[in-house]
Amino acid sequence: MKPIRYLQEIKSEITKVTWPTRRETTVTSLMVLIFVFVAAIFFLISDRILSWIVALILGIGG
Repeated sequence: MKPIRYLQEIKSEITKVTWPTRRETTVTSLMVLIFVFVAAIFFLISDRILSWIVALILGIGG
């Protein structure tokens, strides 16, 4: 009897969920992709600058 009640409660809770619309999902996905791209560029530039500073301090390269 308990598994049936459990499944009924799950069904009841799922009906209470506010699911995002297709537009909301698209907009938030694009925001995430843009943020990932910006973060990647930031870390690329930071890595290049830090590599240059370390090379300058250690006197290696060029």
